[in-house]
Amino acid sequence: MCRPKTVFIMGGGEGSAAREALKHKLLDKVVMCDIDQEVVDFCRRHLTVNQEAFSHKKLNLVINDAKAELEKSCEKFDIIVGDLADPVEGGPCYQLYTKSFYEQILKPKLNHGGIFVTQAGPAGIFTHKEVFTSIFNTIKQVFKYVVAYAAHIPSFADTWGWVMASDEPFSINAEKMDRRIEERIDGELNYLNGALFISSATMNKTVSLSLLNETHVYTEEDARFIHGHGVAYRIN
Repeated sequence: MCRPKTVFIMGGGEGSAAREALKHKLLDKVVMCDIDQEVVDFCRRHLTVNQEAFSHKKLNLVINDAKAELEKSCEKFDIIVGDLADPVEGGPCYQLYTKSFYEQILKPKLNHGGIFVTQAGPAGIFTHKEVFTSIFNTIKQVFKYVVAYAAHIPSFADTWGWVMASDEPFSINAEKMDRRIEERIDGELNYLNGALFISSATMNKTVSLSLLNETHVYTEEDARFIHGHGVAYRIN
């Protein structure tokens, strides 16, 4: 997708994904769909760093379940972002990581050449098999071109993973990405540049092999969940 115009954010109720998307000059509309009115209202009032995003004229804020919202929408989008809660047993979000959701609901709402990207859980050397490799393998069943990438998140005390997918190849290199950032972004990015993004798709040996060899497909009947938050991982 060379010149995206529309973005749909699943979740992201605190407004940070919308804030970053709205820096892109080419965009005409950003839809942020979060199920939790209380979280959205609290962050809109008190999270000052995102107040400008919440009041932006290009933002369309929807309070609804993202699955239901996409299902009923007649609109297609250039980019769909999954800024969702982790797939936790009994939680509201695990169905939005399933093959049926990607295949039957999400992908039909992407324009030709559109891009889907989702957070995909912990990707550390001891944690990546919880859900990261399964989400990656599941998305591979639905899209032709799939890229996993990761970054260390200090507040999570772990490396975190994302998966990006499209039916068109990702052909951008670091230099071209830097040029597009310069041309298309309002303001200064503190973190991302082309070289960093390209390097973030290079996994260590253990995670690379796990991604390559994963066979599990995420379904409602055979879901994986994140366990053990707050418990130190131990090497036996």
